Amino acid sequence: MCDDEVNRMEKLPALREPMDMPDPFFPLKLHHCRFAQSGITTFPHHWHEHIEFLYIVEGEARFSCNSDSYDVAAGDLIVINGTDLHHGISLSDDLFYYALIVDPALLHSHTVDTVEAKYITPITQNRIRFANKIGRDETAARECLVSLIEEFKNREFGFELAVKSWLYRLLTVLLRKHVAAHFSPADYSSRIRQLERLDPVFRHVEEHYAERLTVDRLAAIARMSRFHFSRVFKELTNRSVTEYINFVRINKSEYELRHTEKTIAEIATANGFNDIYYFSRLFKTYKNVSPSALRKTAMPGQAQIMPNPSGK
Repeated sequence: MCDDEVNRMEKLPALREPMDMPDPFFPLKLHHCRFAQSGITTFPHHWHEHIEFLYIVEGEARFSCNSDSYDVAAGDLIVINGTDLHHGISLSDDLFYYALIVDPALLHSHTVDTVEAKYITPITQNRIRFANKIGRDETAARECLVSLIEEFKNREFGFELAVKSWLYRLLTVLLRKHVAAHFSPADYSSRIRQLERLDPVFRHVEEHYAERLTVDRLAAIARMSRFHFSRVFKELTNRSVTEYINFVRINKSEYELRHTEKTIAEIATANGFNDIYYFSRLFKTYKNVSPSALRKTAMPGQAQIMPNPSGK
């Protein structure tokens, strides 16, 4: 890759999202997220150091956190840890969810007590990481978050106390039942550095996913050796470079299958797959349904145009 292209990538918007807070003295904000079309992106790939909770009220969606995807419906809760690379797609025409974003500064005590040392500091430094999906059967976590949201929306006198209280209760439930990993301070600092270094790579894949993308080309963008780049990429995403590129391509293909009249062969080619049979097998591996079956479900009233083996 030439220096001009590397420089161009460095000038593109970063995937690290700056997080402004309406009230810097109470750094927490709540988004009401509504989407009236299946298949559209609810938020693009990005990451931040804040803790985020997504609570599904109506409809269905697919949220990706790092290398994992979760299909969610009403009553499900998604926990996005700081530095989780996340992305969302609507799977229904009536999606509504709350997105609660919390600045870790809200949790800190002014003195270093047992609570601060044992729980709050590791959480705010992302050394304790929670499972991303909390299912509907976890009523305690859901009740905490719903109560927090209601207090924040109503803003009655003393709501800040109530919100903070419900937040601590929610964290207690997560600590007791849903801890996924522990990081050392050095591990966390290393993850931040690696995410920032690979940021232009993730953006390049998003822009050029339909092109031929080689490990050498992406390693050059990150200014790393092929071996070191592949190792770091796998550590961050839990996928190989090829698996991640296919993951992006399949998600783009799913949207076109649901919302365009292109043939399956045209969609495969437009998203970087030259072999329609390989595309179909891979699509079923990722989505548990074949492209033709998904097309029939998404457009039941339309005749299906099946491609011939040549893809023309």
